[in-house]
Amino acid sequence: MKSLERGPLKILCSVVMIAVPAFGQWLNYPAPGIPRLPDGTPNLAAPAPRMADGKPDLSGLWKPVRGGKYGLNVAADLKTEEIQPWARALARHHMEEQGDGVNCLPAGPQLGGIVTVYKVVQTAALIIILHEVGTGDAFRQIFMDGRALPKDPSPSWYGYSVGRWDGDVLVIDTIGFNDKTVLDAFRHPHTEALHITERLRRRDFGHIELQQTYDDPGAYARPWTITLNLELDPDNEVLEYFCNENERDLVHRVPHRHLAVPAVVLARYAGTYQMSTGREITITREDDQLMVEQDARGRLPLFAHTQTTFVLELAALGRIASNSNLSRTTEGLSLG
Repeated sequence: MKSLERGPLKILCSVVMIAVPAFGQWLNYPAPGIPRLPDGTPNLAAPAPRMADGKPDLSGLWKPVRGGKYGLNVAADLKTEEIQPWARALARHHMEEQGDGVNCLPAGPQLGGIVTVYKVVQTAALIIILHEVGTGDAFRQIFMDGRALPKDPSPSWYGYSVGRWDGDVLVIDTIGFNDKTVLDAFRHPHTEALHITERLRRRDFGHIELQQTYDDPGAYARPWTITLNLELDPDNEVLEYFCNENERDLVHRVPHRHLAVPAVVLARYAGTYQMSTGREITITREDDQLMVEQDARGRLPLFAHTQTTFVLELAALGRIASNSNLSRTTEGLSLG
């Protein structure tokens, strides 16, 4: 274990304020049909509701439970070599360019992302998912009428989805994505061959467990599955959000150009460090980039501004960060 002390090499956490719409709100209107505790607050632990045919009713406004590593990086469990070199390089390029969100294009196919809510409207033959964060008219249709996936789909932003019930679990298969979006905040790309399988289980009134399996042989060596959790946002509603309304950011965007640091230099910084608070952080090297792991979000990329200064640019991940810096000598690190 390496100790901490002040030194010439610094790892900085950039301060970023990303404009996002407020979560939906419909003030002072308690929604009907919500089980409540004696004090009137929603009872999210009550039994899950069911449709007339006995299947679980997934209707409602849902938000992702934050704090896990998959919210930022759906490929967190993949080894570096399991991601094609071109995909790793393109992901880094996208992060340096800080993504295409300012262009008001759809964010990508992931359900259960970082800052958004979803409204699910369910019928026996069709399920509709409305996205609050997107281009203002982002939606998905999941057909439950027994139709097969299209044989030769015209690529689209959200693909083509069909669903079926496996007991109390809703299984959704989606194909036909275009390759213009990314999978997550790490900007992992995908090809038009991407196939996503989702399994949603409403555990109780207020919680959905969501498993997502990604299969894209053109970009990744194997399929992989992650688990996310959604929580009901009761007594609330989605709001209109139009990214291109009064857009003023694009003309000010300056791409980040980062320094290429020799691998032998990066290798010297890898290791596990103990901070003065007792908390540990781990720095690893992936290709020509350092990664830092300090909490449940998993490994986060560090970009070199000099051979001794690395920046955790959460702007590239679409997050809101606070100020901090980390100094390192040959022997250790110091949080300042």
